[in-house]
Amino acid sequence: MTIDEIMNLIDRSQFASIGYTDELGRQNIRRIFCTWHKGLGRHLTSTNTSSSHIQSLLKNEKACLYFSDDESFEAICLFGKVVVHFEKEYRELLWNEGDEQYYPNGVDDEDYCILEFIAESGRFYRYDGKGDLSNAEITTFDAGKEFVNRADSFK
Repeated sequence: MTIDEIMNLIDRSQFASIGYTDELGRQNIRRIFCTWHKGLGRHLTSTNTSSSHIQSLLKNEKACLYFSDDESFEAICLFGKVVVHFEKEYRELLWNEGDEQYYPNGVDDEDYCILEFIAESGRFYRYDGKGDLSNAEITTFDAGKEFVNRADSFK
């Protein structure tokens, strides 16, 4: 897969799976709605601060993020870390009409936070082969990019 084909896979994926280790050392996976991307290396999603995965990620930032297309048999697993944001600028960026049903106090709800996954490397596969994605390749590809919300393409 080329780096552009990998980005296309991420762009057309409405969901991703995040892998992390909890406080008991157990491996966990959660399916997350993930449509905000800054190239290959940074991905945003909103979630509940009280969620067990957020509590675990606040203690151990190491994680992986997995995007796949089962029909075309292709996927990318990104390895990196998570930063949990409580800053208003991130909360406002991801806020959508109707979110108050989950966060009744709006953008400032204490149970509302933004998870940012930052990729350090990756491993991809497709029917025609597999390979690795280095930090240098991610950094070069992402140079000058801004966060983009791909959710509109799913409507």
